[in-house]
Amino acid sequence: MDTAKLAYETTVIINASLDDAQVDGVIGRIQDTITKNGGTINALNKWGRKRLAYTINKKTNGFYVNIEFNAPGTLLALLERSYHLDEMILRHLTIKLDTKALIAKAAALAALAAQPEAAPAPAVPAREPLFTEAAKPTKS
Repeated sequence: MDTAKLAYETTVIINASLDDAQVDGVIGRIQDTITKNGGTINALNKWGRKRLAYTINKKTNGFYVNIEFNAPGTLLALLERSYHLDEMILRHLTIKLDTKALIAKAAALAALAAQPEAAPAPAVPAREPLFTEAAKPTKS
């Protein structure tokens, strides 16, 4: 049996007509499926309600959720099945993350954390007025 945990990312579009408590319930079921079957969740990103590029099941809006997790490969079949059975999930996509990309992302985050905070930009000096009261042209 494959016990090595690989890095995955799943993006799910949930029916946007649900209220926030119901959306959180759907997200909780996804998290439970991952954790109860040997996976660990690294990041949960709620992108919120967005307009769909095209209608899906007569819906024009969806609630987007992105989850990064580590799990054995056997979990994917269970996760895909739970997506298909849940009527509130309009679309889903799960991909395996590339290890080189993960290393590059970690290096970029480390470099960003080590970088000192940028100094505020200097204030732009006020410009001199082009005309003053004394220099106004007079009519003859």
